[in-house]
Amino acid sequence: MRAATGVWRWRRNPLCRATDLIEAWVALTTLVLLLCAVPAAGWISATRTDASLQTAVRAQHELRHPTTARVVRLADAPAPDARHPEAAEEARLRRAVVARWTAPDGTVRTETVSTRWDLSDPGDTFRLWTDPGGRPVAAPMEKETARAHAVIVGLFTAALAAVFLEAARRVVVRRLVHRRYARLDRAWARAGPDWGRTGAGS
Repeated sequence: MRAATGVWRWRRNPLCRATDLIEAWVALTTLVLLLCAVPAAGWISATRTDASLQTAVRAQHELRHPTTARVVRLADAPAPDARHPEAAEEARLRRAVVARWTAPDGTVRTETVSTRWDLSDPGDTFRLWTDPGGRPVAAPMEKETARAHAVIVGLFTAALAAVFLEAARRVVVRRLVHRRYARLDRAWARAGPDWGRTGAGS
């Protein structure tokens, strides 16, 4: 990042132009925002995301109940959750079985679910998460996972803010450079016809 390189233009210099000072102020402002505002934006974003995710985690843990399921036999058809495209990759590591478990209300349910290959023989038991009605659901998100997601969101927000600031600085500097070249062209147009003549301008 070259935002700080314009600060040198504050040196005492008789050739210093107004655009040089503006560029220096833009560089300093960008540097201060990168050091203060960017981390603050990332922190606020991560904190709010974490609070939202932690609320979802608590709700999931309240509505989803762990139980122990016992494998009855291998299933003839894939488990319902394995038919979703997003579960296709995970389904390669799992096996559809007919399992029996006790729902939170005390009733016994028997359905086709998926489990790990090493827990798919008849009689094997495995942990299964169900909703209040006893239907299989995905395991609730853990607090650590939610916090990791919040950190990623915070880092992404900070990076996005930094890119935005640097892009804004570059746009301003480019406009200043164009203005500087335009003034130079006008000055050269006035002095050009007399350039190199003896006694020009006297």
